[in-house]
Amino acid sequence: MTPTDWQTRIGDVWAAEWRRTDRSLANLSSRLNAAILAAAPRDSGGVLDIGCGAGATSLALAAARPDLAVTGIDLSPALVAIARKRVPQASFHVADAAQDEVDVRPDLIVSRHGVMFFADPVAAFRRLHTLASPGAPLVFSCFRDRAHNPWAGDLVAEVAGTMPVSAAGYAPGPFGFADPALVADILARAGWHAAVAEPVDFAYVAGEGDDPIADAVSYFTRIGPLASMLAAADPADRPGLIDRLATALAHRRADSCVQFPASAWVWRAEAGKSA
Repeated sequence: MTPTDWQTRIGDVWAAEWRRTDRSLANLSSRLNAAILAAAPRDSGGVLDIGCGAGATSLALAAARPDLAVTGIDLSPALVAIARKRVPQASFHVADAAQDEVDVRPDLIVSRHGVMFFADPVAAFRRLHTLASPGAPLVFSCFRDRAHNPWAGDLVAEVAGTMPVSAAGYAPGPFGFADPALVADILARAGWHAAVAEPVDFAYVAGEGDDPIADAVSYFTRIGPLASMLAAADPADRPGLIDRLATALAHRRADSCVQFPASAWVWRAEAGKSA
């Protein structure tokens, strides 16, 4: 995924699917939001939401702490447009946290799964460090490895016949920050102090309603590793692959819901005096 992808193709898909992506991460978001509130300044201050998407994290923070000035940035104009409608009390901008000017000196920097896509994560986090007020907390979430997220591992293997392979070291993408040792090193090199990661297990909701299997099939053909695999498949093979997906999802159905066990890291760190 490149910045251009988020500004166009991928960002547009995520904007169209924001309700279902928020639903899939809702059980994680409640834990992340609690960590953010615990780190928020007691008095009024500024918060920067990196990769804000459709504004879910900004919305929760603005609702709980209306005294805080919340600013969200994202590469996708389509997602920013949705965030502006959902959270009119916050300020949103189309911007790249790694390089664009941001007219804010935040007392808290947050992100829900928006920091795993930097081409140079050390440089990006160093830049965020220069923006932050001295001692400002950083709180963000990112996926743990595929072994803890079967919707992105075992499910892909069931449908495609092969397990997806994660790149060695860092590679921009949803699982780019799966290795906590790698992330701790990135943060330390960027000037962040006292970095701690907490594993958070949660239910990843892929489908619900009267026909949760059809809902989950529709979702996974639009979002996630299966969407990429299906898009790259021979058109003649896609109907069979989608049938296999529906069969696999049927085994995960519980009443009116299709869900998977999932797991993420919630990271906390604080800005030092210099990067």
